[in-house]
Amino acid sequence: MTSDNIPEYSVSELSGKLKRTIEDTYGYVRVRGELGRVTRAASGHVYLDLKDERAVISSVMWKGTAARQTVKPEQGLEVVATGRMSTFPGQSRYQLIIDTLAPAGAGALMALYEERKKKLAAEGLFAPERKRPIPRLPRRIGVVTSPSGAVIRDILHRLRDRFPSHVIVWPSVVQGEGAPAQIVRGIKGLALLPEETRPDVIIVARGGGSLEDLWCFNDEEVVRAAAASPIPLISAVGHETDTTLIDYAADLRAPTPTAAAELAVPVRTELLSDVANLEGRLIRQLTAQTEGARLRLQAAARGLGSPQALVEPAIQRLDRAEEQLRNAAGRAISQRELRLSRVAPRLVPSLLRGDTNRRADRLDRAGERLTAAMGRNHERHGRRLADQRLPARLMRSRLDAMASSLSQAERLLASVSYHGVLDRGFALVSAPKGGLLKSAKDASQAPEITVTFADGPLRATPLGKAAKGSGKKVQGKSQASLFED
Repeated sequence: MTSDNIPEYSVSELSGKLKRTIEDTYGYVRVRGELGRVTRAASGHVYLDLKDERAVISSVMWKGTAARQTVKPEQGLEVVATGRMSTFPGQSRYQLIIDTLAPAGAGALMALYEERKKKLAAEGLFAPERKRPIPRLPRRIGVVTSPSGAVIRDILHRLRDRFPSHVIVWPSVVQGEGAPAQIVRGIKGLALLPEETRPDVIIVARGGGSLEDLWCFNDEEVVRAAAASPIPLISAVGHETDTTLIDYAADLRAPTPTAAAELAVPVRTELLSDVANLEGRLIRQLTAQTEGARLRLQAAARGLGSPQALVEPAIQRLDRAEEQLRNAAGRAISQRELRLSRVAPRLVPSLLRGDTNRRADRLDRAGERLTAAMGRNHERHGRRLADQRLPARLMRSRLDAMASSLSQAERLLASVSYHGVLDRGFALVSAPKGGLLKSAKDASQAPEITVTFADGPLRATPLGKAAKGSGKKVQGKSQASLFED
């Protein structure tokens, strides 16, 4: 072939011809392979590679197409992609523009499911010790689900039948490309509500469907959000036989959304019945304890006897002791009065030998102490009688007896005082130094004498001393018996 026979094209012409040739030749194709690189652009378009062991085909899913997919494209997932072949002149390559993307059978999704399950379990997200108990009586219940489906109606109806509760619904799509992100926002958003509106338990719910339909609940971000939720979470996805990874991360798995409502709240009528039964048991128990205590108290009272019977013998012993004390005190006072009357004539002169006033003060202080002691005795016996709750008449008689004893002591004190002797008309004659003058001779020899009467002392000079000093003599009288002031 000569050079004249070789066709010549510009770059754009050749790129256009190749584009038309590829698109006309292949049109729509279905390609089976494993997803390699998966890149989501800020515009929403998804760029990915389909590969097998020998070749790689670059692919693209436009933003609208990616939003309609039920399965999120992930690296390593075996898929069947349907689309049309085209070229990208800017990089001189051909690519598959994907219209639909589906897993290459359930086996591929299950393999990815098991691989992700092992990874998250190794991180401890499914550990039983992380699971928290569900509150028995939640004040508010949060539900993350589609607000237009039958699931939310079933949950609300079941809650109304069992225990009417305040429900906060966080709307979210539960299938398709954007479902994982909305479910994550719902779990985190309910936890961020203010304390007065924050729910006590969260239910993530969806009805039944195929593995592809429920695949958003196997998303890694959804599972991590459920495990990290600060509020206890119940998963209720699909039917009883359907199991997703969020079931392992949740604090409690419900087989159906209706069962989740039953697990979230108790039956109100059953609670009322339980409370009534507990109230009856409590009343019976308190009644039995009270009756037992009353019987024990009665038995103890019979064993102790009457309080009056216990006190009366003590009262009688006290009466006898009081009478013996009064008799003994009377005898002692009489004996002391007799002895004092015998020694009084000798006691009075001795009191006047230099310390008359001092001894009188001592007697006065002794009398005061005796009076105070009698008063304390009076008060002590009065308190004792009051503590024993004796009859008022008996108390008054004892107080009168004590007052009589005090009066006798006062009379005894007065009888031994030398003031009583002076009151009877006697006088005491003493020398200037305090010595007692017992005779007229002693008085006549003293330069000055003191005569003490009942109303006070009087100083005087013997008449004989005065006569000697003036040279006078008194006729007919003894000098020792005459005094002048």
